[in-house]
Amino acid sequence: MEKAVQTGNTVPVGVSARHVHLSQAHLDILFGAGYELTVKKELSQPGQYAAQERVDLVTEKTTLKGVSILGPVRKQSQVEVSLTDSLKLGLKPPVRDSGDLKESPGMTLVGPNGSVVLTEGVIAAFRHIHMTPQDAAQFGVKDKEIVKVRCGGQRGLVFDNVLIRVHEQYALEMHIDTDEANAGMCKTGEQLEVIK
Repeated sequence: MEKAVQTGNTVPVGVSARHVHLSQAHLDILFGAGYELTVKKELSQPGQYAAQERVDLVTEKTTLKGVSILGPVRKQSQVEVSLTDSLKLGLKPPVRDSGDLKESPGMTLVGPNGSVVLTEGVIAAFRHIHMTPQDAAQFGVKDKEIVKVRCGGQRGLVFDNVLIRVHEQYALEMHIDTDEANAGMCKTGEQLEVIK
């Protein structure tokens, strides 16, 4: 597959597999009081990492074992799955921006020390691009704007409804889930073209 040529209007893509963000209270229940996550791998966004620890996702329909936890801890726990995952789990998660959990489905998280029942918190993440204010000025976009992004190659496609997220501490990267990456044969690190 041909890779997009790096120009002023391309962004690197990061493919995001199913994962969990935990609050400290839930981390304490799952792994023990005062537990701290262990860094396994630093991620592209500053301060973010994949932890050594993993949890199981449990619904009435099935269990997905050994799901990655991303750190650091957050204010509220959140589970991000692909739509293929949601079919396996028997859930209908909304496609939402991270942190927008109201009236989303729940599930049970199981760790080595206990379990947590989430009444809500399962979403399919809205595809998005992280960028700094300087990046936004270069691309001619603003925070919360919606753009289109082209993935070239043998099974090329255009992603509609890509959310721009602007913050001084972000590193330039577009995040898509495994379903989206498979559809366009996109790989982490590949350059995709923002076409607005």
